[in-house]
Amino acid sequence: MSSSTLEEPCLIEKCELDRLIERLKCEGFIVVGPYVEDSAIQYREIQSMRDLPRGYRDTQEPGEYRVAKLLKKNYFEFNLGPHSWKQFLFPPKLTVNSCTKKNESWEFISKVDSQPKFAFLGVRACELAAIQVQDRVFMEGPYVDPVYQARRESTFIVAVNCTVAASTCFCTSMGTGPKCKSTFDLALTELDCGFVVEVGTARGRSMISDLTTRELDPEHARDSQLLQQRAVDQITKRLDTSEILNLLMGNLDHPHWDEVAKRCLSCTNCTMVCPTCFCSSVTDVSNLSGDEIERQRQWDSCFNVDFSYTTSGTVRDDIRSRYRQWLTHKLASWHDQFASSGCVGCGRCITWCPVGIDLTVEVAAIRNTPSSNRTLPVIQPSCKAECAFPKDSKA
Repeated sequence: MSSSTLEEPCLIEKCELDRLIERLKCEGFIVVGPYVEDSAIQYREIQSMRDLPRGYRDTQEPGEYRVAKLLKKNYFEFNLGPHSWKQFLFPPKLTVNSCTKKNESWEFISKVDSQPKFAFLGVRACELAAIQVQDRVFMEGPYVDPVYQARRESTFIVAVNCTVAASTCFCTSMGTGPKCKSTFDLALTELDCGFVVEVGTARGRSMISDLTTRELDPEHARDSQLLQQRAVDQITKRLDTSEILNLLMGNLDHPHWDEVAKRCLSCTNCTMVCPTCFCSSVTDVSNLSGDEIERQRQWDSCFNVDFSYTTSGTVRDDIRSRYRQWLTHKLASWHDQFASSGCVGCGRCITWCPVGIDLTVEVAAIRNTPSSNRTLPVIQPSCKAECAFPKDSKA
């Protein structure tokens, strides 16, 4: 039994998932799950299993994404679409607070209260790792984001183990998947005959107490392991993370950055689809009369030319420096800030890059021909492991 589970796995029939969704709704959760819209698998509020992308599978390559309906009728035999669960915990646009002029004074109103209560259905292992990363960013430092904290602490997570993998997946290199190991309330593995259920928390156990479950027999346990191993075997993309902090920070003037800059559009797609990027900007918006002001936070990107603007001008004024900033922060200096990598190997940045830039290829190019012009001294990472994702944390 995994250290992340409270008891031995059990088996439920597929129709029991509808009962779980209904139970979550009765408990006041907004149930969010995958669905097909605009020729992509996305996440939205769902009401029942009928909303799930049954029979769909996706195909992903650098700069390419397709979904197609197959004859097989499984509900979760696909990988990832363009959007992550980040959009619900760290909204793309949010009114942080507002103030209204009353006579000669101002009344300030916080928007932290009354945050929605989500239940996520279909969270993959790499996405669980991404949520852990954002937990550290928004809740474990000296400054806590109250909106993120309120949403995160009330979230119920039903994870799903991957049984297929896309060509852009490299979670095995980052130690984040494809099997769900922690940070879930319940984890499912889909068989043709039903779902194998692992219980990760006490509230997960409580949530399935009304479902019809049966003991997992050896045949179903074997089938579950074989399907999970199939996903592992299908992952062919690799990222060598050994000494990656010193590799990238010691090659800041490598000529390969220029080669990447010739292809990069600085479109921000990679940062928008990334489940861990957290850059944002804040703007004060006033009405025409000037007596009502809202402070609005929205996602931003280090690829935007104005993001590094200071009183002296723009710090990173070319694509070369902006791409280098993104990659070195994601894979290298993130270790110093948060004691883990900022990449979970989901491959979204590769799939949704319009020109198909693959960060695993770019890192390998620098590793294979290191620059002799070392601009920074060798530094020691703040943690021993290159990808220090906690193995036993709970949701």
